[in-house]
Amino acid sequence: MLACWKHKMKSEEEDKLTTKDGTTGVVAKFKRVCVYCGSKTGHNPAYSVAALELAKLLVERQIDLVYGGGSVGLMGLVSQAVFSGGCHVLGVIPTALSRKELLGETTGEVKIVSDMHQRKSEMAKYADAFIALPGGYGTMEELLEIITWSQLGIHTKPVGLLNVDGYYDSLLALFDKGVEEGFIEHSARHIILSANTPAQLLQKMEEYAPIHEVAASRESWDKLTP
Repeated sequence: MLACWKHKMKSEEEDKLTTKDGTTGVVAKFKRVCVYCGSKTGHNPAYSVAALELAKLLVERQIDLVYGGGSVGLMGLVSQAVFSGGCHVLGVIPTALSRKELLGETTGEVKIVSDMHQRKSEMAKYADAFIALPGGYGTMEELLEIITWSQLGIHTKPVGLLNVDGYYDSLLALFDKGVEEGFIEHSARHIILSANTPAQLLQKMEEYAPIHEVAASRESWDKLTP
């Protein structure tokens, strides 16, 4: 198995790579992507299809995965597919959720942490981009927090929302309402990038220009994260 990790030392000036099957592909701008997603697969089969499609693209671009550590639901689908494709997988999960979301064989490297706050902080630390798939309260909370961190200048990494079959239409409309009513700055609305397909979303994320030129100092980060 050819691990994606081996390609980390290659110059970012290169714009092509040779994949495992000998074909030539595009070098991704990101080395590790954090994927937020549900511990369930949902009722619509399109959610699972999109999760696997995203995993395939990550493998093709030799991008490693950081995720919530669960082996069930969309988390399980994405992590298993990326790991099977030869890329490094890091799962971060709180002790309290390990019995519920870690069923059967674990995938890749699993880091067990004390609580949800540490989980989010660790996931953010290891990733250089973020993607949210369909999910429940936990997924949305992770998404909103990482958007807020960007707004505050804690990071300058792109944040993508994979809006499968319009799942997040209402949430995106709420963001627009927030701008309209003066609660969200127009510039901050552009922090969240959305698309209906993984390929479109990754392209938008690679073209993303952050609203802050540089991220806040590590000291500031530590003060704002538990």
